[in-house]
Amino acid sequence: MENIALIDSFSEFKDDKLIDRVTLMAILEDVLRNALKKKYGDDDNFDIIINPDKGDLEIWRNRVVVSDGEVEDPNQEIELSAARKIEPDFEVGEDVAEAVKLIELGRRSILALRQNLISKIHEHDNTNLYKQFKDLVGEIYTAEVHHIRHRAIILLDDDGNEIILPKEKQIPSDFFRKGENVRGIIESVELKGNKPAIIMSRTAPVFLEKLFEQEIPEVFDGLITIKKVVRMPGEKAKVAVDSYDDRIDPVGACVGMKGSRIHGIVRELGNENIDVINYTSNVQLFITRALSPARVTSVKLNEETMRAEVLLKPEEVSKAIGRGGHNIRLAGQLTGYEIDVFREGAEEDVELSEFTDEIEGWIIAEFSKAGLDTAKSILEQDVQDLVKRTDLEEETILDVIRILKEEFEE
Repeated sequence: MENIALIDSFSEFKDDKLIDRVTLMAILEDVLRNALKKKYGDDDNFDIIINPDKGDLEIWRNRVVVSDGEVEDPNQEIELSAARKIEPDFEVGEDVAEAVKLIELGRRSILALRQNLISKIHEHDNTNLYKQFKDLVGEIYTAEVHHIRHRAIILLDDDGNEIILPKEKQIPSDFFRKGENVRGIIESVELKGNKPAIIMSRTAPVFLEKLFEQEIPEVFDGLITIKKVVRMPGEKAKVAVDSYDDRIDPVGACVGMKGSRIHGIVRELGNENIDVINYTSNVQLFITRALSPARVTSVKLNEETMRAEVLLKPEEVSKAIGRGGHNIRLAGQLTGYEIDVFREGAEEDVELSEFTDEIEGWIIAEFSKAGLDTAKSILEQDVQDLVKRTDLEEETILDVIRILKEEFEE
């Protein structure tokens, strides 16, 4: 009876979990052998026969018949008189197979055995889940919002697997309700204890790359290659593309007529501004293209320091830098060069770093973050525009402007 009860619980898991019959039988045999080792010290002389479909479970203990009083190992040997109670014609030296019932292991051992079985099946399930999602790292995945926490959204896929979308992996404008479908890439799978934690990201550059693969047939077919993607999630992105087929315009194919092809990607990313750029191995030309929409006059490279001095007309400077310095920062990440912007006819300009005696370092650093490194780059801007582009108070900016004007008046 107790054998059937164990098999019943075994069948419950077989129905609930996607585990094949052979694996389940192996798990049950392993659990039973552990229990036999604890009880008898060894399990080598036990045969276990399992039929999970019928609910049959048989355990047979094999021992050698020895003369009465000569038993040295009770698990491996049996006295002749005890053997003849099983079968009257046994002789010394013969093998005896005796059925073992689970009840003989003791009630506590049976409860531990069942718990061990449950644990082993969960462990197998978690191992399979880990392997499954480890193969999906870097791929787009869709799951449904199950519940929303302060620091993460918990998603469930069609198989009921839990996926975590942390707050920092969400685009700033993301807003999801329970039951909504969310797309992102599987960024990592981490084992926490025995349970795998599956992490989704919508901010990783590879998510944008995979969206291009999904939405643009030429990218999917390999006719257009994505060389590099850089992003400021929800704000701006730059994608360098190339094609080995001269008949294909990679930028035109990605953007489509009036932006028709890229529109769905932009919408998915919360209206992130995406610049698609033709890749080239000519570094000067690549930097020029990366600073689009600004028109660059000239580029001077220092390959040792990986810096580029870019000369622009005064009216092009703000375009090259972009709102909050996003454009110049992304252009630098895309090309691998630190980009310094210079204005045509600005020989008399002074680096902001030369005013450290009068302007505090953190204020200079704040202007620098917005791509404003010289005195003229600040003086040419409207005060309100400077407030928007930096985290500085208007009063602080006015003080800086006063100091810079005094320098030039002298």
